[in-house]
Amino acid sequence: MSNKFFSSAQKISGGTVHKLPADLKTALLNNKKALKKWEEITPLARNEWICWVEFVKKEETRLDHIKRVCSELKEGIKRPCCWIGCIHRKDKPISPSVKGILSKRKR
Repeated sequence: MSNKFFSSAQKISGGTVHKLPADLKTALLNNKKALKKWEEITPLARNEWICWVEFVKKEETRLDHIKRVCSELKEGIKRPCCWIGCIHRKDKPISPSVKGILSKRKR
């Protein structure tokens, strides 16, 4: 691949439901290998990573997730581990197990 990856105006693929947030885009632009792996995974996999980053409430946790996206992509991990999955997709119903997890979170 060429070095066109590093243009700040470069379009980087998003997910199926979520758009790529600016902070994650910046992290990927600053990491050539992670960006290459990002573009190689499926739109659904990218969507899971984006949702995983955006789902947290604390900025500190979000920054940690962004760092982990880059490091885990470089290791060949295609989706976040132990993640319940994106609950924002409209193309399939939420599974009963995920509904159970979400109901416990609201308590």
